[in-house]
Amino acid sequence: MGTAEENGLEAKYERDNYVENGTGFETKKMIKDEEKNNLVVEIETDPKQHILYKAGDHPPIYLTIFCGFQHTLVSLSGVMAVSLLVSDVTCANLDDDIKSTLLSSTLLMSGVCTIMMSLMGSRLPLFQGAAGDFLIPLLAMQVLDKSKCDFPQSFDTDTNSTITNTSGIPLADQKLFVLNNIRELQGSLIAAGTFQFLIGATGLVSLLLKFIGPITIVPTLFLSCVFIVRACVKFASVNWGIALMVTAVSLILSLYLSHHNTPIPMWTRKRGFHIMWFPLHQVYSILIGILVGWFVCGVMTAAGAFSPDDKLARTDTGLDAIRKADWFRLPYPGQFGSISFSTSVFVGFLIGTVTSILDSIGDYYACAKMCNLPPPPAHSVNRGIAIEGFCSLIAGFVGCGHATTTYGGNIGAIGVTKVASRDVFITTGVIYFIFGIIGKISAVFLTIPYPVLGGALIVMFGMFNGVVLSNLQVVSLSSTRNLAIIGTAILFGLMIPYWLETNPDVIQTGSAASDGVIKMLLVNPNLCGGVVACFLDNTVRGTLKERGIEAWQKMIDDKVDDMEEFDGDVTIYDIPLPQFLKRSKLFRRLPFIPPVRD
Repeated sequence: MGTAEENGLEAKYERDNYVENGTGFETKKMIKDEEKNNLVVEIETDPKQHILYKAGDHPPIYLTIFCGFQHTLVSLSGVMAVSLLVSDVTCANLDDDIKSTLLSSTLLMSGVCTIMMSLMGSRLPLFQGAAGDFLIPLLAMQVLDKSKCDFPQSFDTDTNSTITNTSGIPLADQKLFVLNNIRELQGSLIAAGTFQFLIGATGLVSLLLKFIGPITIVPTLFLSCVFIVRACVKFASVNWGIALMVTAVSLILSLYLSHHNTPIPMWTRKRGFHIMWFPLHQVYSILIGILVGWFVCGVMTAAGAFSPDDKLARTDTGLDAIRKADWFRLPYPGQFGSISFSTSVFVGFLIGTVTSILDSIGDYYACAKMCNLPPPPAHSVNRGIAIEGFCSLIAGFVGCGHATTTYGGNIGAIGVTKVASRDVFITTGVIYFIFGIIGKISAVFLTIPYPVLGGALIVMFGMFNGVVLSNLQVVSLSSTRNLAIIGTAILFGLMIPYWLETNPDVIQTGSAASDGVIKMLLVNPNLCGGVVACFLDNTVRGTLKERGIEAWQKMIDDKVDDMEEFDGDVTIYDIPLPQFLKRSKLFRRLPFIPPVRD
């Protein structure tokens, strides 16, 4: 693994060792010992953050595959966690076959969407994975109907009923009940994905940023933790010791040891045996934590420390599912049956769509900065949002139960490896596609014990909350106006869902469908807090700079500074088009088409 990377970087390093102003990579920090087989300990630093392989470069095939696997491992835990949460909210957590199908669909769609984003979307090296924002309304509805997955004795078989309708289900039809839940997610996700596609394709992103800024987004996303906490507890409470061990290992590797590099022994024909220093433990901190927890659970299972009733903590629970799983399984539209629709779920998904759009815009500009590229122009941003919406639409047809969004963790991995080639992310997409069609792989992933996943969720969503709060850096926190709006919005987001949770029967309109929609709206902390924040932020007097909106609009509207040096120009964002389309005046008016260049 290390040898492939080193061989690939040598030629590139020699070419880019010094830039025109005379400064370059500092690689002279090394220790040589002639008496010990010429061992070379080399520490590479990069003060200018120059990229070894740019977005449009084509690294050697072995380096491309190596980095592709690296990005796969960085994102795998997050993708798996969202898919398992979908299984939980649809009451499929005890059906290994449905869980395996959902995970296979998620893996396949992550691969397809990543490839599409690199080729036709924003054209930035970005990974598209399962979006957890869309699960908040479903987690919220579990609070109102705690017996939803208890499968009572009678069931209304009307597939147009809302996902919360559990009045009656035959015990023999538990699987049908689960499939009905998934089908309702499909129809709602298709509608929400279409909405996001239209936002990007029509260029309404800039208009959206005029009314929704950091003061609206921060309370909206931060309130997600109200029900994410419940999901974390549900997984971790199976065995708190294992869960906290996984959390501790991940935090130690990612935080306490963040300023240290891991020595990796390597050998090349040119340099012989030497040691490369790489922050391996930090890049794979969550994955290492999962593997350690998985191993400990395996040892405890073999030693008899878990009783047979501790199925969710044992590692041998899913072995039968692995044996029964097909080697090859290609997820397809309609695999769960005819698609249905739930108005209440759709309304909740719309909130997730808006937050996902704004989050992705920030990721686009963060990725461009990491890759030392000019800020993406409007046509690139519009196209990226449109592709994300289109992929969410496809995910709805396939039955993933969630949308797709940009993963910020893979952007950070680019900063570590200094390899920003789109080829790497296309390779990552291919790897995910292969994982998705090999049924045995999904079945193996499902054997990960619940407390191990609970520990990983604690770290991942803890980091998510921190990233959300970082959006306040462009807001004036010395302004009483801003503090009052943020505090009031968070209070409303906590207060209204709690009131409805303690009084679940208070909404009585005379229509079960209307009751379901209203309950979905009011129990959603994101919606309650977000609406209050948006209303106050747009009606209480305040400057754009004070509200932080000026900084966000600047990303879209500002021109590239001619004095700033980039590893490429804006043509990196152009998509290949036939000449007759490029010269069509009507086609050039579309907001996602790049301008004609001389």
